[in-house]
Formats: sequence, C-alpha cells, structure tokens
Amino acid sequence: MLKILRQKAAAAPLLRTVVLSSRNYSASAKEMTVREALNSALDEEMSADHRVFLMGEEVGEYQGAYKVTQGLLQKYGPERVVDTPITEAGFTGIGVGAAYYGLRPVVEFMTFNFAMQAIDNIINSAAKTNYMSSGNISVPIVFRGPNGAAAGVGAQHSQCYAAWYGAIPGLKVLTPYSSEDAHGLLKAAIRDPDPVVFLENELLYGESFPVSEEVLDAGFSTPIGKAKIEKEGKDVSIVAFSKMVGFSLKAAEILAKDGIDAEVINLRSIRPLDRSMINASVRKTNRLVTVEEGFPQHGVGAEICALIVEDSFDYLDAPVERIAGADVPMPYAANLERMALPQVEDIVRATKRACYRSIPMSAST
Repeated sequence: MLKILRQKAAAAPLLRTVVLSSRNYSASAKEMTVREALNSALDEEMSADHRVFLMGEEVGEYQGAYKVTQGLLQKYGPERVVDTPITEAGFTGIGVGAAYYGLRPVVEFMTFNFAMQAIDNIINSAAKTNYMSSGNISVPIVFRGPNGAAAGVGAQHSQCYAAWYGAIPGLKVLTPYSSEDAHGLLKAAIRDPDPVVFLENELLYGESFPVSEEVLDAGFSTPIGKAKIEKEGKDVSIVAFSKMVGFSLKAAEILAKDGIDAEVINLRSIRPLDRSMINASVRKTNRLVTVEEGFPQHGVGAEICALIVEDSFDYLDAPVERIAGADVPMPYAANLERMALPQVEDIVRATKRACYRSIPMSAST
C-alpha cells in the first residue's frame, strides 16, 4: 500500500497556496454540522494531495464510527481509506512510519481514550523524531478523533487529553469548537509538517454552525496557534476550548442580563497557545475565568493562570477563577456525571465572583 501511495505522491503537487485567515461569522454563512465540516476538509485535502490517506478502525466499510469519513472509501478506494484491526499501537506505528517516508497519514482513533495504547508511538516516535534527527526527518501526521466526555460511557472513556498532549514538545494540539474551526483547522493540520493531535468532541459532531464561503474555499485553512474572540466584552475574559466554548457563550448571555459584559475566547489551539490574545484580553478586562472539562491539577487552565501571572499580573483586579472537571474518575451514573463536569451555572457563578457580584453566603441564609 505504502509503495503505491509513494508512487502516486511523486505526481502530486508539493506546494499549494494556503490562505490563512481569522474571522467572525458572516451574515451570508450557510449552516453545516461539525461532522460535515470534518468530512469536507478530509475530502478536499485527499483530492488536492495524493500523499494524504486515512487509516483507523471502521473508517472505510462502516463509513466511520461517527460517520466523519462517510463516502471517502467509495471515492478514493481502499488504498487510501484503510480499515485497520483493533490494534491502536500497530496502526499508529504504521502511520508514523509512513510519515517518515513523506506520506501524510490521518490516523483516526475511535476515541482518544484508546490512543493510550499508542501513546509511545505518538510521543516517542512522532513528536521527538524531528528534533532527534536534527531536523532531517519531518513527521507530517494527524491523529484525530473524539476527546473528553460523551454521555454515560464511564471513567475509561471520558478523559480529556488536551493537557496530556499539550505538555509535549514537538506536538501541535488543536481543539475545534465550531464547524469553521473543524474545517479550517483540520486542513491546516493535514498540511502541517509536524505531528498534530486533533481533539474533537463527540457531542459536537451533530451541532450545526454557520460557515462562510471564504472558509469553504479549497485553499482556506485556519492558522494554527491563533485563538478567536467569539464574543467581545469589557468586564471579564472567559477563556475556553472545545465544547466549553458553547457553555461559556451561554453563560455570557445570562451574565449580560446582570450587566456583566463578558469576553469569550475560543482557544482552538492548545499547543501552541495564543499567549498574546489571552494577555491582551485580560489587560482590557482585568479579570479572567478559565473553563475546561479536564482535571484541574496541571490542566490547561492552570497553564493559562501561570502565563497571566507571568505576563499580566499587575493588570488583574480580582483573583483568577478556574473552572474544570471534578478531580475524580468520571462517574457512570448520569446525575453524578453531570456533577463531575462544568455546567453553565458554574461559569456564571465563577464570573460573578471575579466581578465581585456574587452574594455572600451569610446574606443568602
């Protein structure tokens, strides 16, 4: 298979025009689900570059466990849409080896919890090779799939790995929220010369978002390492990623009724982190709330708090508020699962505390 793909790669264009842009939704945007946006991005990149191929469990005949790869086997054939056995360590190693030889694999994990079986290949083989080869070997590979909690799947299938992979030099780690994020960031990830961990959210696959004609242009990709201001505000900065961006926007609507104008930042990229945008926002609002689904200790929010203390401490008018998942393995029971994950009301309460608008406990009794 790899020999055939390498022969085809010789005829593929090595350079393409990449349009990088950061933008808000336009009035003429069409609706597209996150699933459709990911599928469209894969289709466009496979069409544009014969070095790109997909591999993973059920990506072909079954059309993908979450139907992200639907129709691609019929269009590109089994040489480029490869169904693998249930052996994450094995097919991840094959993908990394293919990237060593100049191909551009997109490896799908049915869930990033299963990628723990392949974490040695991701970190020791993919992330470190460019450095250890003195820059002589590039590893252009994408590891993608759902990350974080879904619903009722228990402790072993509910972890958020953003902080795990975000700590590793040599990796780029992306966390799309909207359809525009998913489409533009996946295209950028496939084109990137370095290994990219692409953390999707299962519960967002069916969500629809506006997508502009600009984003749907085949040459478009979203810059890696650039956050996006989803809502501008002047009173407090709420920084989130993936599904928590939506929760933060809902919280901002509630806060607006109480006269609190919250700015909501969608990180999009965990590594590299857009330090300049986070700092600029906090220096404007003088308050910070971070929101994530993962565990609180050594989390993404902890890193953001550290960078603000380092770069913008003198601008803070209140202590930083950090919202994260509970520091316990994910419960299976639905009521306990909800308590273990951040909710909109948690963000509202934390933001009011940051703005000194919360009601003291003694006054509520």
